Amino acid sequence: MSLLSLNLSYNLLTGIDLFAFENLIEVDLSSNSLQGSLPILSTTWDFMQLIISENNLIGEIPSSFCNFTSLSVLILGNNSLGGKIPECLGNLRNLAFLDLRMNKFHGRIPNSFVNKSELRTLTLNGNQLGGILPRSLVNCSNLEILDVGNNNLNDTFPDWLGVLPSLKVLILRSNGFHGAINNSMPAFYLPQLRIIDVAQNDLMGLLPSNYFKILTGMRDAHEEEGELIYMGASVSINSSTVFFPLYFDDSVTVTMKGLKVELKRILPIFSIIDFSSNRFHGHIPKELGELNSLYFLNLSHNNLTGQIPSSLGRMTQLESLDLSSNKLDGWIPEQLTSLTFLSALNLSHNKLEGDIPQGKQFNTFSNDSYIGNSRLCGFPLTKKCHNEEKPGAPPSKFDEEDDSTAVFEWKFALAGYGCGLILGLSLAYIVFTTGKPWWLVKKVEKYQEKFVGRWICRRKKRKTRKPNQRS
Repeated sequence: MSLLSLNLSYNLLTGIDLFAFENLIEVDLSSNSLQGSLPILSTTWDFMQLIISENNLIGEIPSSFCNFTSLSVLILGNNSLGGKIPECLGNLRNLAFLDLRMNKFHGRIPNSFVNKSELRTLTLNGNQLGGILPRSLVNCSNLEILDVGNNNLNDTFPDWLGVLPSLKVLILRSNGFHGAINNSMPAFYLPQLRIIDVAQNDLMGLLPSNYFKILTGMRDAHEEEGELIYMGASVSINSSTVFFPLYFDDSVTVTMKGLKVELKRILPIFSIIDFSSNRFHGHIPKELGELNSLYFLNLSHNNLTGQIPSSLGRMTQLESLDLSSNKLDGWIPEQLTSLTFLSALNLSHNKLEGDIPQGKQFNTFSNDSYIGNSRLCGFPLTKKCHNEEKPGAPPSKFDEEDDSTAVFEWKFALAGYGCGLILGLSLAYIVFTTGKPWWLVKKVEKYQEKFVGRWICRRKKRKTRKPNQRS
């Protein structure tokens, strides 16, 4: 019996002779210490999965890789590969996962993606790619994740991607995208989009209010109680469904709460908008408040003016809100105290004034959330307020929970954070001193998955409980 699948990942291999295994169709050599160039493999082989990420490979991708017509997974990320990406890779109709992140590729992204391509994930983050985003991507109707962040692309905002019905993640961060975002989008525009990151570009104009209206994937996201469904778990190839192991699940790197975080095994309900560090001006659209499944919103480092819309208080899932380094004025809306999951708030360096709202999460934020607003007063600032009535402040439309319940929840949360910190430090010490006990890491990952499942169920029950309390 001939060997078809070879998995030697997470070892200390410095080299391997693949020619000793002539019938292989699946190879995983990720997370080793392989050196040198990629092998020029025989054209008689017909690989389906080739994973050699997180090694020390150099050189270019051999054009012979384009002969593997059944290739569905090609993951070469986190190496030192360079040169141009072969144009012929776009002709591989069955290619579903292409991950070339964190290498030294230059030139243009291939503009050869064929019609009815199976491509689900294209990850090119962290290279030196230039030119424009290839228009042939419109042929990839199954595309779910497009990550071209941290390159040298020079293009306008790709509103033509709106024809892709399955696109869930769009990352254009840290490139040269410029101009305004079209505010007259068709109703079918990106119906499943969950994550959009266009930070650190040269986009300008008004924030597109109509665009936010039609992001239906960020409103009332469906949560399956007791079941976790991740992006990139399966793909249809040649009319049959192929299920991939967990290490094929998609991951992207985003900035949350000021830190770069790699999201692995992305939950479809997870939603992020990051428009920071551009040149947007005008008011914050009140339509953003309709995105009640949004977890992270970052509009910092722009030229936004006007008041913070009270409608943001309807974003009931929001955990992080960053509006810092703009020119916002007026009072901080009381409605924001209804955001019971809010754990990070940054309103610093604006022109805000008046009393800082009190209660719930707002009692946990430090001075750093408000610095650079000389006319703000109240806790946690040392500047006292004169108990003036807020001029024109809209009345709160949201029901307040019982104070005793809120106090209990925060005591419970603080206890959980303490236990989590002790567990994390203990695990880090064991891993460092005993040399990667992967069995322990996997057990913690399983516990984490179970915890996330319970967390989702808790949030769902909490969400359904509130209407009953009001009736």
